[in-house]
Amino acid sequence: MPIRISVDREALDALDRRAIAAQVGIGIVAGWLASWLVGGSGLLQYVISGLAGSLVGGFLLERFGIDLGIRNQTATRIVTATLGAIIVVLLARLIG
Repeated sequence: MPIRISVDREALDALDRRAIAAQVGIGIVAGWLASWLVGGSGLLQYVISGLAGSLVGGFLLERFGIDLGIRNQTATRIVTATLGAIIVVLLARLIG
């Protein structure tokens, strides 16, 4: 039984390139902050841990109903992604 993956072309067309660039920038900052706090280096590692961290951090904070109380949306995203990136880096170390 083959697996089928469908892509919503309209949704992809609606993505704003500036929003994607901003998220990658936030991922780099969050990955750098996380690696500064728990160790590590490398731009690719920063991006991967920061982007994965933004997903993990956002999921966990929402799941547990935690409000950071930060009024600036960009700062909230960076802190959320950094917390998630720290978790991602520590889990990667435990597994690897």
